[in-house]
Amino acid sequence: MSDLFSLSDCDVIGFDLDHTLCQYRLQDSNKLIYDSFTQYLVTEKGYSEELLSVTPEEWDFCSKGLVLDLEQGNFLKLGADGTILRACHGTKPMSGEQIEAVYGEKREWKHFKSINGTYVRSAKYYFYDNYFDLPGALLCAKIVDSLEMTDGQMKYDFWKDMVSAIEHNYKTSAFKENCGTYFPAVKNDPSKYLKPCPESVKKWIRSLKNAGKVLLLITSSHSDYCRLLCEHILGKDFEELFDIIITNALKPGFFSLTPQQRPFWTLENDVEIDVLPSLEKPGWYSQGNWRQLYNLLTRITRKPEPKVVYFGDSMRSDIFSAHLYSNWETVLILEELEGDEVHEPDMTDLGSSLTKKGKYDSLQPPEPYFVSKKWGSYFADTITDGKSARETPYITWCCASIRNYSTMTIPSIKAIVDLSLDYKFTRFSSNNSDTDGYYPQPPKILLPQNKEGAAA
Repeated sequence: MSDLFSLSDCDVIGFDLDHTLCQYRLQDSNKLIYDSFTQYLVTEKGYSEELLSVTPEEWDFCSKGLVLDLEQGNFLKLGADGTILRACHGTKPMSGEQIEAVYGEKREWKHFKSINGTYVRSAKYYFYDNYFDLPGALLCAKIVDSLEMTDGQMKYDFWKDMVSAIEHNYKTSAFKENCGTYFPAVKNDPSKYLKPCPESVKKWIRSLKNAGKVLLLITSSHSDYCRLLCEHILGKDFEELFDIIITNALKPGFFSLTPQQRPFWTLENDVEIDVLPSLEKPGWYSQGNWRQLYNLLTRITRKPEPKVVYFGDSMRSDIFSAHLYSNWETVLILEELEGDEVHEPDMTDLGSSLTKKGKYDSLQPPEPYFVSKKWGSYFADTITDGKSARETPYITWCCASIRNYSTMTIPSIKAIVDLSLDYKFTRFSSNNSDTDGYYPQPPKILLPQNKEGAAA
């Protein structure tokens, strides 16, 4: 395989919707998601009303890549080998001694082998890897705090109530029924929660189609919510941009559930009507699976093995599953690359390379993504030995996963829209450095002068 990757070599270009094509105003959407879960728990499950209030400082707890150990009530930041780099019991940081008291001197989390390389879900832990999840992490941490203050509780059985809160707010009928807190709020004022899609991105999507690429939209959102989002950010004619739209895809099952794959359904007024034995033509469908989709793509492209690239923001649902099961190229949308972890470009190089490398000002978003003070860098961290005070650097599990399962990683789609279609990106591969797959700039903590032997 070449160390270079180009969209011009791809026959099919697919996109996730939420936090990929559609970007959210995180401050407002985070609060709405938190409120939607909390109001349900307070009114329906009898949880403390104190959970309803969140101070500005408490939002610092939210950081992608955390694992909730449901057996202990602990949140964990993991190294690439499963070593616990940092931990909190509820919202309270744990010292190195406290971590070792629970997990042993080597700070090993016993379920790491189960989740690493599978991303399988369990009743014993939960992995937070996208912005829809993160407000729930803060809520769960505050629940642990609340339970210990009132009951001195050592068994944490609140997860079933969190699942009920999620299902109440996000079930497929919730949008139509105006059920819960989340969908009614977004329907009432979408501009409060959704960022407009830049004209440059819309123009770029049209240019891909004009270049003969087959365009896919694959989202786990239900068709009615997908329509609201797309009409708001792309316009009433958004369906013309895509050859195939698949909603309620229920990822990662869309990719992973073979041979017991879900069939495709036809839609009428956002209601699933008929089961399809196979996918015969472009259009808008519900549920489904990648194998039947790929069979259709071979017919549309008239190629026995069309090359597909898929853009998405979730390692578990988009990147890992599309890479492992479908062998598609994958582009991870990682908004953390727009924050203060990003390596600033060498200004002396701008004159000759700006046209080749895209607009560096895309790295200066109106809503920057700061590193959590409580959790530190998303990409790397250190552990200090209590006896020798020696610091050992580690690459995080999330950072290792990016290299293992994504072709390349970008902060947003707008970061690449000014490039030519045949632009040659350097992909993540065993032949390249740890930072070569990040575009347009790598996280500064991964650069040699900063990591100095960080464990991979």
